[in-house]
Amino acid sequence: MLYLIGLGLSYESDITVRGLETVKKCKRVYLEAYTSILMAADQTTLESFYGRPVILADRELVETGSDEILAGADVDDVAFLVVGDPFGATTHTDLVIRARELGIGVETIHNASVMNAVGACGLQLYNFGQTVSLVFFTESWKPDSFYAKILENRKIGLHTLLLLDIKVKEQSIENMARGRLIYEPPRYMDIATACLQLLEIEETRKEQAYTPDTPCVAISRLGSPTQTFKAGTLKELSEYDSGEPLHSLVMLGRQVHDLELEYLYQFVDDREKFKQTVVQDQEFFKPAPYVPPEEVDSD
Repeated sequence: MLYLIGLGLSYESDITVRGLETVKKCKRVYLEAYTSILMAADQTTLESFYGRPVILADRELVETGSDEILAGADVDDVAFLVVGDPFGATTHTDLVIRARELGIGVETIHNASVMNAVGACGLQLYNFGQTVSLVFFTESWKPDSFYAKILENRKIGLHTLLLLDIKVKEQSIENMARGRLIYEPPRYMDIATACLQLLEIEETRKEQAYTPDTPCVAISRLGSPTQTFKAGTLKELSEYDSGEPLHSLVMLGRQVHDLELEYLYQFVDDREKFKQTVVQDQEFFKPAPYVPPEEVDSD
């Protein structure tokens, strides 16, 4: 049996009781180590807590070496540990499909992830639209496919959760081209970088999905001992020092409930100024009133 087990967001003890019991009975235990990190734990603390060795599974192993992970899982139990929830990344659905093709049973043990824990910032989960990912730009590569989804969310008044890029065990283009297994140091996108990239794309696209004055919420180290939230405009947060990773960003939708706004006030420097920012953003993105088509003269 292959067990996909969510670890939660931060501590080694965030694993569920059922998840821990399953880990202890598995013959091999893999830790997926590239889509996210546990902020208050690492491989050593996990091994101490579980009382058994943990094998790090990098992107290369998961995406191209799944046979190694699944070897023997038809007769033995194998655990695949994922920070957050197992289905927070599409890579893991590929692993499940591969296991089923080989006749290997699969069981999932879920846990908290940023997709639901984001509600801790005070914005209601029912008011979120499509989630998007924002990757690090380079001089020659500045993908903006996320922009259309933000625009769609904003048009119908929904908030947008932006998941910020992390680079773990990544190769430079030169090393990749030369076949050299040399990896770049880990990088984690911060709030300021994300906001600057968003502003850059809006300046290029000019479709007014958002403006420098659009209100956002910076979410840092969600679920960790140093969890923080900061609400402000996109421009203000482009100058915000968000500290150590991990980070996410929420762009507010056109419709902000009074309870949501009241909750956000604890994360702002100036309550009245932020309120006016939200009101102005709502007016800016207010949809045009519906005008019924003129009746067609049948004569």
